[in-house]
Amino acid sequence: MGILSKVKIPFMNKRKSGVLLHITCLPSPFGIGDLGPGAYKFADFLEKSQQSVWQTLPLNPTTIGNSPYYSPSAFAGNPLLISPQKMIEDGFLDNSDIKCVPEFSNACVDFGQVYVYKWELLKKAFNRFPEDHSEFFEFCKKNKYWLDDYSLFISIKNQYEGKEWFNWPTSLKMRENNELEASTKNLCKEVLFQKFVQFVFYRQWFQLKDYCNQKSLQIFGDIPIYVTFDSADAWANPEIFKLDSEKKPTVVAGVPPDYFSETGQLWGNPVYDWDRLKKDSYGWWMDRLSFNLEISDIVRIDHFRGFLGAWEIPVHEETAVKGHWQPVPGAEFFSQIFERFPTAAIIAEDLGHITPDVKEVMDRFGLPGMKLLVFAFGEDMSSNPYSLHNHIPNCVVYTGTHDCNTMRGWFENDISNVDRERLFQYLGKDCSAEEIAGEMIRLAMMSTSRLVVIPMQDILGLGAESRLNFPGTLEGNWEWRLTEDQISSDVEKRLSDTTCLFGRGR
Repeated sequence: MGILSKVKIPFMNKRKSGVLLHITCLPSPFGIGDLGPGAYKFADFLEKSQQSVWQTLPLNPTTIGNSPYYSPSAFAGNPLLISPQKMIEDGFLDNSDIKCVPEFSNACVDFGQVYVYKWELLKKAFNRFPEDHSEFFEFCKKNKYWLDDYSLFISIKNQYEGKEWFNWPTSLKMRENNELEASTKNLCKEVLFQKFVQFVFYRQWFQLKDYCNQKSLQIFGDIPIYVTFDSADAWANPEIFKLDSEKKPTVVAGVPPDYFSETGQLWGNPVYDWDRLKKDSYGWWMDRLSFNLEISDIVRIDHFRGFLGAWEIPVHEETAVKGHWQPVPGAEFFSQIFERFPTAAIIAEDLGHITPDVKEVMDRFGLPGMKLLVFAFGEDMSSNPYSLHNHIPNCVVYTGTHDCNTMRGWFENDISNVDRERLFQYLGKDCSAEEIAGEMIRLAMMSTSRLVVIPMQDILGLGAESRLNFPGTLEGNWEWRLTEDQISSDVEKRLSDTTCLFGRGR
């Protein structure tokens, strides 16, 4: 697949901390964070500030709302994250190719503008690429199990101007062999281009991961539990989802009403047919986990609750309120996972309403869960599992996540007056909006948890304008970017001092 790290770092073996920053948020002159110099400088910042972990969000291509949780593939990398500068270093582009760069914003991603620019560069690189490149063909061979379907899927989708696969001609929708063979032949150049793009992405990703691992930095990745219906995964593997004879979903995924939304979250993803998956020893999932455990050192599985029970919503509902829980064989599934991957470093995203069966499976396999301090100051504070005094070593503590407001934004806009008073009582003092992020970081660092992860926005003390995502909305998300001047020596020293003070230094 690419360069593999030679360094193996133990998981949850001691007190340590890290930073949550998605790749799109990195500084770069090309309109979006990428796998180029800005990523390497950020890795250097993490090392100097005594951090041990860099948590990212899913690396997959994005479509609707630019969300990395809504992708045409559970395996492919996002072409927009490819670095033009690294392509020059690797001989795929010339310096002259990036002389005329559009006037991109340094503080906000314009995905449409970036898409046009990056695809032109990738086409140029592909047209110069030697057909006998041995590393490329080795990559294609190793990743054939997902790459062939993905590359053909995107090529056909482009041929039909972006139309969803379930609206393609019946012979393609149903994957009739003769039609697939004809499309593979007719679209051979486009299919090869899509494979080339993935080769470049993963070549750059493994170069960055190896750089981080050599600095004893662990990459902490993220696996969304569900896939998008309009994806290569659903098109190529319809039998593992609850679809009707016309390949349409009978139910869709989401979560019931919770802290994030009064009407729940209607994700719209197809729901797995776990009986069918079981017959194949969960083969598709095993491939997915194997892949993600190679590209990351630690993986968080999003919506872990869904492995014990799936919130299934009738396909025509407009909200998630009228769903129902459907049992899922999570215990057996994770038994097979750890038989195959006995040292897998997996974090369970166990936020929201967690039932005893979920806790039982987490305890059985020793899976760390998540504790968010933003949830810690309600009226049940003394017994609240998110409260600092109730933390356990085998968990990951956050101030908040990418789905939460920043700590300053939360303090200024979201927290109730009574919860604010409880917060002040817990701190033993009042504090201002300017101080709240630092105080919350100190609380997190004090925890008995072996791993603390802080969003970069909170390290910088930024407000609601820097929030990355607002669940349930499609506009204005995933756009915030870190600027080079924000990673100052003062920020580095402050983070380093706090980290070392609470025994989390490297």
